[in-house]
Amino acid sequence: MRAREGLLSQCDGWPAPAKLNLMLRIVGRRPDGYHLLQSVFQFLDVGDCLRFQPNATGLIRRIRGPETVAAEADLVVRAAKRLQKATGTPRGVDIQVDKHLPMGGGLGGGSSDAATTLVALNRLWDLRLGVDELAGLGLALGADVPVFVRGQAAWAEGVGEKLTPVELPEPWYLVLAPECHVSTPAVFAAPDLTRNSPRITIADFFAGSEANDCLDVVLRDYPPVRDALEALEAYAPARLTGTGACVFAVFPSFEAAEDAWRGLRTQYPGFVARGMNRSPLLDRKV
Repeated sequence: MRAREGLLSQCDGWPAPAKLNLMLRIVGRRPDGYHLLQSVFQFLDVGDCLRFQPNATGLIRRIRGPETVAAEADLVVRAAKRLQKATGTPRGVDIQVDKHLPMGGGLGGGSSDAATTLVALNRLWDLRLGVDELAGLGLALGADVPVFVRGQAAWAEGVGEKLTPVELPEPWYLVLAPECHVSTPAVFAAPDLTRNSPRITIADFFAGSEANDCLDVVLRDYPPVRDALEALEAYAPARLTGTGACVFAVFPSFEAAEDAWRGLRTQYPGFVARGMNRSPLLDRKV
């Protein structure tokens, strides 16, 4: 992405914002293999833009989307079909996805697209499901989907679905997107991944506990991520979002972030974005 590409104020459809994991701790593992986490989610004012055209045919079609993802495998199609099945609605929809966020970058693009699909079709199909019901449907599609459905910056626990809204500073971020795809399943399967971090509190996070337990594994196994993190470190303390591949740093102003971006933009794709505690999806009018 170029600087400011995908700015959500320019979306004339339904916004699907990116997110950052401002920290990520792995505090245990369930018997079914899912990891127990602590994390903090914040939205960015960049993201994908979706458009929906309801129809009476009952058919769900993705008429535009990323060429590298088959329509039937796309989370927007899966989300629409799940909502259709759960409610028994006879309505269908044609979906257009203008994809701006890098896939496999740890920015939650697929999960955000799925959440936007659930929220939009709940309104466009006049289903009148509550946010808890939509979040429950979204959880089956991915652990990150509920935070996008609820639309509030949040402290997360469980597998990421137990959410407590938090008020965070809304700084400017520079996000670098090294051109590699990090496999989240591979990172979580790594034998040396830390899985027993002590639990912390929200107050601990605000006091500066911002570690990401996936960082060491990702830096070892994905040299492009390590290189991007080291390059960004020359300008500000850098962190990994989720399992990556994107890395980010906080800046006090747009100008400061842009200054750093000018020094890095010839080496890495990326963008400058503002942190947001409230998703613009919540304010979208039909």
